[in-house]
Amino acid sequence: MSNDSGPKLPPFPSSYRASGLLLHVTSLPSPYGIGDVGPAAIAWIDQLCDAGQTWWQALPLGPTGYGNSPYQSLSSFAGNGLLISPDWLIEDGLLRAGDCVVPSFSPSAVDYNTVIPFKHRLLEKAWTNFVRAGSAELRVAFEQFCHEQAHWLEDYALFRALKIRYNGAYYLEWPTELVQRVPKALVQARRDLANQVDQVCFAQFLLFRQGERLEKHARAKGVRLIGDLPFFVSPDSSDVWANPELFLLDDQRKPRFVAGVPPDYFSAQGQLWGNPVYNWEALRQTGYRWCIDRLRALLAHVDVIRLDHFRAFAAAWHVPAGAPTAQSGQWVPGPGADFFNAVKKELGGLPFIAEDLGLITTDVCALRDQFRVPGTRVLQFAFDGNSDNPYLPHNYVSNTVVYTGTHDNATSRGWYEELPPYQRQNLWRYLTSLHRDAREIAWDLMRLAWSSPAALAIAPLQDLLNLGAEARMNVPGRAEGNWSWRCTEELLSTADFHWLRDLTTSSNRLHMLPNPAIEMAEAVL
Repeated sequence: MSNDSGPKLPPFPSSYRASGLLLHVTSLPSPYGIGDVGPAAIAWIDQLCDAGQTWWQALPLGPTGYGNSPYQSLSSFAGNGLLISPDWLIEDGLLRAGDCVVPSFSPSAVDYNTVIPFKHRLLEKAWTNFVRAGSAELRVAFEQFCHEQAHWLEDYALFRALKIRYNGAYYLEWPTELVQRVPKALVQARRDLANQVDQVCFAQFLLFRQGERLEKHARAKGVRLIGDLPFFVSPDSSDVWANPELFLLDDQRKPRFVAGVPPDYFSAQGQLWGNPVYNWEALRQTGYRWCIDRLRALLAHVDVIRLDHFRAFAAAWHVPAGAPTAQSGQWVPGPGADFFNAVKKELGGLPFIAEDLGLITTDVCALRDQFRVPGTRVLQFAFDGNSDNPYLPHNYVSNTVVYTGTHDNATSRGWYEELPPYQRQNLWRYLTSLHRDAREIAWDLMRLAWSSPAALAIAPLQDLLNLGAEARMNVPGRAEGNWSWRCTEELLSTADFHWLRDLTTSSNRLHMLPNPAIEMAEAVL
């Protein structure tokens, strides 16, 4: 979906008021063990529209590697093939219903160890059927897609084919001539792995094709999409393998420094993330071309991008490679205003939301405010007893996005159950105008968010459904057990969405279906 059809948001106009829900695509109901961009996503958009919501925010949709984290993608440009809808492959004649007989999948959690081989088998079957009897129309569309996306697709497809050849090994463990991208070795690898490379390209074609169908439906329903872009890239990614000059690497292509955050109240040793850090001088000399291409690629599918770890545009914590903790790191300046000026010149606007959580200094706030990028506020961080706490609603400016919680937080019900007594007291004092019922704390936080001055209010679906700790999506720092929560169809059929529409109406955030004539005029202007 093009981001050119309509006004560019944000920054949000001072009078703007809207709301939405946060739900990752993998969490949607589906008989295939994991949510996808097919019929269940269509139904979800319809449900958002019926509930008067304007926005759907998802997590990053790139292909995941170790730990299945959407924030450790194998590519900044590719999509996750697990999100391809088997139902729509049947519609395209690439599969038969009999091909999609499913194992005994859990409706409430993604079992990646079962889902991954199941989905890969379906995609292999679809590829075989396409090669043997694919329609002329589909063949033309596939060739056009490969041509248009060649600037990233060729490297990514070869990267994935090589990952298969070497049993998923980290690319630095491949033969040296492939790690160093010796041209002769790459040519030979493309020749030897031609079928696997083409199959990877085909899976991307299918996902982009289905995604476009979903995006058109969202646009017709007046539901706008918020994408999520991690600041750093995975060390084991086609991004680093294909563009080593853009990162601070040594002669063996190993990171000289890795990303993290310094020690703070929550972690005496800091956090060591392990991502390679950017060579900003090299990027600056290209006009930040790779970064802008990365943004443009995501904006082809969404209306607004959440910029994860926004503070790193001002300065990032660089830790020497091999350090046992993040304590030995130091702050290194990021690209700052120069980057956003270049982006604005190329894209014509800055349709971003800043994830400005964590250790935020005055230079970070100044950068955010210079370009009027909306900041993020999370209610779960608000009740420490300090009336100047920036997460309390009376301290918001309108150009703000408020969340009850994020994918990294506990559900609001789970959060409340673990809350120290003094913070509970602070919370109830702040909620004096609301009824005091601990069983409805998630809804009380939603009422507070929706009634706040923030232009946009968002809650995870788990909070609308008032779910507890069992529905948490991610626990930062935990290596296993994350990213698996799924919503069942039964949960989505509740009366909570009627309550949400009433709340949205009473807080003057109600979504209205778009007027095609007005949208056409806006596009022309």
